[in-house]
Amino acid sequence: MALYIGAIIFYFHPTLFRVQLDMKIFATVISILLLTGLLGWLSNLPQDAGPDVPQGKLNSLSFAPFREGQGPMDGIFPTPEQIDADLRLMGEKTHSIRTYASAEGTMPAIPALARKYGLTMIQGAWLGGVKKGNKLEVDELIRSANANPDVIKRVIVGNEVLLRGDLEPEELIKYIREVKQAVKQPVSYADVWSMYMKYPELIKEVDFITIHILPYWEDEPIAVDDAPAHIERIYKHVQQEANSISPNKPILIGESGWPSVGKQRGWAVPGVVNEAKFIRGLIKVANANGFDYNIVEAINQSWKSELEGVVGANWGLFSVDRQEVFPLTGKVYEHPGWYRGLLLATLVFLALVTICRKPLLALPTVRMAGLLALLQILSVLWVQQAEFLWYTSYSSWQRLFTATILGANALLAGLMMQRAYGLLSGQAADPKKSAWLYGIYILFAGFAVFKTFFLAVSGRYISYPIIAMYAPVVGVSALMLIRYATDRHWTAGAFGFDGLAGHTHDKAYQDNWMGYALLTIGVALIMGETWAFMDSRDLILAYPDVGARIGMAVAFTVTNCQLLMWLCCLIVLALPLLLSGHKPASASMA
Repeated sequence: MALYIGAIIFYFHPTLFRVQLDMKIFATVISILLLTGLLGWLSNLPQDAGPDVPQGKLNSLSFAPFREGQGPMDGIFPTPEQIDADLRLMGEKTHSIRTYASAEGTMPAIPALARKYGLTMIQGAWLGGVKKGNKLEVDELIRSANANPDVIKRVIVGNEVLLRGDLEPEELIKYIREVKQAVKQPVSYADVWSMYMKYPELIKEVDFITIHILPYWEDEPIAVDDAPAHIERIYKHVQQEANSISPNKPILIGESGWPSVGKQRGWAVPGVVNEAKFIRGLIKVANANGFDYNIVEAINQSWKSELEGVVGANWGLFSVDRQEVFPLTGKVYEHPGWYRGLLLATLVFLALVTICRKPLLALPTVRMAGLLALLQILSVLWVQQAEFLWYTSYSSWQRLFTATILGANALLAGLMMQRAYGLLSGQAADPKKSAWLYGIYILFAGFAVFKTFFLAVSGRYISYPIIAMYAPVVGVSALMLIRYATDRHWTAGAFGFDGLAGHTHDKAYQDNWMGYALLTIGVALIMGETWAFMDSRDLILAYPDVGARIGMAVAFTVTNCQLLMWLCCLIVLALPLLLSGHKPASASMA
């Protein structure tokens, strides 16, 4: 906060810049910046995420050492030196690590490097639908387990193979038996907990049961505050079923975690504080009940964004560039570096104020203050947009898309500001700039329809693109407010986009159709999201009565804050388009 205030004083110091600003601009800018700084500070206070993790160390962490640009899908693996650096980090955060593959790339180097940092391992063999690859994995798992008994304490044959449908249970059991006969370590198979309930014959085959309990991904999503109780309930349910088949068989929670970024599912909301809260709550329940657990995961895996979107790439304690996402002890910040973004937004704002000083002086004080407030809002939102979209871009094409979105938002924001100035000053609209404003807005509206269609049809891994639409949504809302403040008319024509943009054309029906498309696709999104819950296997089992299941599905949909925010964006985008072509009460297009 002190740095932020210092930057303001430095900027306005007359002996440094020799700039004598009019006092009304000076006072207004200072007031806006101080208010923005106060709001930024208040909205980013550290939060209580529950009791500290004992000794600041976890029992076990899922470990995949892939860095940006690397991934098993492309066959690009980290070097042994990179794995060594990652395991040094792991030595500070956990006692043990769980791996998922044994033979691929540089994965065979992990056990020796884990020994170096005092880490034990739960080593896995990755099984799929290709027999040759499965044989290589099983053979390497056996070799590694026998060569490193001091490091590899347990082994897992296959991960979610049955969930993916890559193998039949009989085929999987053959691999499990082969490994059991060849190693001395306890042997297991890992899958979501319901797979063990569906295929109880697996319980007899394994030495210990490895279940994944991921409340965020449940067909009936669980709120983060209810997640620890859910884990305890599921664990005890599996334990009861297992005891009826093979008494006293150990159970490992092989995966449990929470995403720090991504799409909200029902009542399950991703977030940094929520991730910390979940992990601490899980450990408290585990310690109280004597549960064995492994947290997913150590490091954010950027390659997963190609399969599971933004949310799939953000389950780690560390970011993809190996920065700590949150601490295991003490309070947690949702946005720990918020002040850097605010400082950058302030510099952008002050630069634009300097450039536009003379036109601003021509406005009455109240109108000038409103325009400056809008400029600051757009500056802050654009910087936030840049930070978030860049953070969640992991490949060249994703970064190209981010750059395109940022450029389009900046251009539209500039055109919106010029149009806002024209409305406040009573100047006629520039036809060329108005045409550009109109064209870019229509492109954003089309993008919103396109994105929402895929959210409605198959949106499990697609995030709501709220942050990509800051300029059009905030800009058009501001233009409507300014239009009313200057004309004092509530008529349809006053809020039509042709009037707001100052763009006259004889095909307003095209705008109307785009508006209808935005509203229609919004309805389709509600229906698609509701049906996705209705059609989920576990929800069908939990609520066999159709009426009760519909009620739960609708409740998950209409209480989803991210979905509701996106629907609001669609309505705001659609409203001025639906009103295009109506004659304004005031004939002026200024």
